[in-house]
Amino acid sequence: MELTLLRLAALISLVPVTLTMFRKPAKRDVVYWSTLIVALSGTLALVIVRQSAGWSTGISSALWLTIVACLVFFLACAALTAEAWRLTPLLLPYLIVLAVLATIWDQAPERPLNPAAPLAWIGTHIVVSIATYGLITLAAVAGLASWIQGRALKAKTYSPLAKLLPSLADSEALTMRLLAISEAVLAIGLLTGIATYYMETGRFFLIDHKTLFTVAVFVVVGLLLLVNARWGVRGRAAVQAVLLAYLLLTLGYPGVKFVTDIVLAKAM
Repeated sequence: MELTLLRLAALISLVPVTLTMFRKPAKRDVVYWSTLIVALSGTLALVIVRQSAGWSTGISSALWLTIVACLVFFLACAALTAEAWRLTPLLLPYLIVLAVLATIWDQAPERPLNPAAPLAWIGTHIVVSIATYGLITLAAVAGLASWIQGRALKAKTYSPLAKLLPSLADSEALTMRLLAISEAVLAIGLLTGIATYYMETGRFFLIDHKTLFTVAVFVVVGLLLLVNARWGVRGRAAVQAVLLAYLLLTLGYPGVKFVTDIVLAKAM
C-alpha cells in the first residue's frame, strides 16, 4: 500500500513543473525551479525505496530510473545553459507517459542479476547505461525541438509550442553537446559491459540484440559528430540521425526488457 502511494506521488510530482510552462510568460523563476526539484525528489524517492530491498531489474524499475536520469541531467542543463529549460514542454509530458507505463507494468516479472561479476563492476555498468539513455533521450528531445523550430521558421508561423521551445540555433547546439557527452559515456558503458561479461563468462563479447543495438548507437552518434565537426550537419538529416540513435538505444535497453519481462512472460 505504501509503495503504491509512493508510485502515485512520484507520478503526480511530474505534473506541476509541466504546468509552469503554460504561465504567461513562462519563465525560469523560483516557481519553476521548485517544481522541477519536486519532480526529481518525488521520482528519486521512489527509486531509492524500490532498490533498497535489492536491485530491481524489471522494466518498471528501468523506466523509473530513466525518468530520474533524465531529470538529473535536465536540471544540470537547465542550470548551466540559458535555453535548455525551454525543453520542458517536450520532455516532461514524455516522462509522464513513461511514469504511467512504469506504473502499469509494475507487477511484470523480473530476472535476477548474475552474481558472477563483482558488484562494483555491475553497478558501474548499470549507472553508465542509465546515464547514457538519459543523455540520449535529452538529445532526442533537443533534436525534436530543432525540427519543430525549423518547420516554424520555414512556414513563418510559430505555434504556441514553438514559442515555448529554444531557438533553432540553441536547440541544434544543445543536441550536439548532449550527443558528444553521450558518446563518451557510452564508450565507458561498452568497456564496463565487456569487462562485466568477461568476469561472468570468461569471454569478451556476446552477440545479442542489446549489444548490437548499443554498438549501432555508438557508430551512429560517432558518425554524426564526425560529420558535424568536419562539414556541419543541420536540419532534417541531423534530427533523423539523433532520433535513429534514440530508437536503437530504446530497442536495446527498455525494448529488450519489454520483450523478456512482458511479451515472453505472457507467452509462457
